[in-house]
Amino acid sequence: MRDQLKTEAEQPPAVPGQRRQVPAATPAPATAPPAAPVRRAGARPERTEMADRLAYLDSATRRINSALDLAATLRNIGRVLVPTLADAAVVHLRDPLPNVEREPGFPEELRIHHSTGTRIGRRGRPSGLDDRRRSRYGARSTADGGPATPVTRGGALAHALLSRRPAEAAVLGTPAAERAETLLRELYGTRGVARLAAGTSVLALPLRGRKAVLGLLILIRRPPERTGRPVFDAADTATAAHLATQAGLAVDTALRYAREWEIANELQRSMLPLRLPQSHGVRIAQRYLPGERGAQVGGDWYDAVPLPGNRVALIVGDVMGHSLTSAAIMGQLRTSAQTLAALDLPPHEVLYHLDEQAQRLGREQHLATCVYAVYDPIANRVVMANAGHVPPVLVRPDGIAELVELDSGAPIGVGGVDFNSVELPAPPGSALLLFTDGLVETRTRPISDGLEMLRARIAAARWQSPEQLCQEALRILPPGDRGDDIALLGACFDGIPAGDVAHWYLQPRNETPGRARRLAAHTLRRWGLDELSEATELMVSELVTNAVQHATRPVTLSLVRTARLRCEVGDDSPLLPRPRRTGPEDERGRGLQIVARCADRWGATRLGTGKVVWFEQRLPAGM
Repeated sequence: MRDQLKTEAEQPPAVPGQRRQVPAATPAPATAPPAAPVRRAGARPERTEMADRLAYLDSATRRINSALDLAATLRNIGRVLVPTLADAAVVHLRDPLPNVEREPGFPEELRIHHSTGTRIGRRGRPSGLDDRRRSRYGARSTADGGPATPVTRGGALAHALLSRRPAEAAVLGTPAAERAETLLRELYGTRGVARLAAGTSVLALPLRGRKAVLGLLILIRRPPERTGRPVFDAADTATAAHLATQAGLAVDTALRYAREWEIANELQRSMLPLRLPQSHGVRIAQRYLPGERGAQVGGDWYDAVPLPGNRVALIVGDVMGHSLTSAAIMGQLRTSAQTLAALDLPPHEVLYHLDEQAQRLGREQHLATCVYAVYDPIANRVVMANAGHVPPVLVRPDGIAELVELDSGAPIGVGGVDFNSVELPAPPGSALLLFTDGLVETRTRPISDGLEMLRARIAAARWQSPEQLCQEALRILPPGDRGDDIALLGACFDGIPAGDVAHWYLQPRNETPGRARRLAAHTLRRWGLDELSEATELMVSELVTNAVQHATRPVTLSLVRTARLRCEVGDDSPLLPRPRRTGPEDERGRGLQIVARCADRWGATRLGTGKVVWFEQRLPAGM
């Protein structure tokens, strides 16, 4: 049993005129309410009782409003009411939970969301109060009270929800309790009401939010002969009404917070890529785990951007802070990083321009950390730069894992800081794991210990794919809620054999298109791709002809054979080609139309020193 024993001094102040209840075990609050004031000699009893009641109201109000999570708020409501003010408390809320930012209209149905000191809501229809021992030895709570209870217009339940008159306590078994018994039958059925003994005192209090009623609070006291304390009197009713008002506002706040959190979380997730591109020569997987609800949303992001030459840029970043602003800044930086990556700038230049972009966003905005890496499967090299981020883990083909020693630099947004790129070998069989600090830093574990634990885990585990690599990394997380979100990007490097790559530098001369056709045809024959030779020669000729017309430096021609045949033609002109409509008399402008018709995919990418126009074709069956 998880309940903890509480001493007499730890109990909430007793309501004046009532015998203090001392349960053998009740859930311990995060901050124990103050003990009841000691009566001073000569003090008037009425004044002391009023001081006790005000102290109770003060501590109970603070406790009810101490959480933003709905479940925690409902638990706090139950704990301040039971056993100090009532023997049992049941919270009914609208079903479904309303949007508190607008008027939800008439409450059509209610559902039990929390019960304390009673079995109500544990299984389907309520079965009445617990026996005395269960009530005294621990509160029972539930998040799902079985089927919803319809609210009949004009009925006792609707009257209790919508009435503006002060609540009145009812003692079951008396003539004045007819309306209360009807209300209880609507909520719990005839069988549930029959389990309540005559003399039981009941209070029904609406829970009103800022714009509408959100639910109903039921308070129950057992008959005086069983507990030794009287039924609800006028002072108890006023105390309960005040706490119900606070409870309604706290529930309203929790629902507003939950809605804002969901909006912010959805905004953040919408800014992350749904799928990452799978480039040839590298396998990529990602994981994203949001932090606990109380931490709000963060600014962690990941991305992978295909680059010319079958290279790929791998990016992981983290905007400092947890707020809607952090998620918005993350989206801006991720978009900027994609644009800069497409320009094929060196990693340190990308970070430099990201830092400039953060400066333009304003110094009052959040700082961010980032690791940017570019993997070349042909050269089997990876180039990385770091902006104040945790170091990535590089795994060698023999399984040895090490933290990459990068110049960490300063976070993005500081300004005036140089970033450096580091080039490392990445032979086939190696892997790289990029991650945010939420993976290695927790409330009880320093980041240095987390980094070493992650390195050791990856080195000792047997994994074969990037998905398994990410899964092994997440195994170092301790159980329980996370205070920060986590983003991981795992990449397994397979490389592209040198025999499947052909690359040439061609001078921009009139005879160059003809030479490019011959080189392409010879390479395709060597690869056994004669079926693609005719279409490939035609497209290569068109692209090289266009490049020669605009280039002032040597033109590049590349052919790469993977699961597809990819051809790239590069020149130093930044002008991207655009398809255009041509008339019957036009002699030019049909080159890109031919490429678009013959190729499966094609495109153009602007680089820092010019552009690359590329096309891809499927390999013949059986290749």
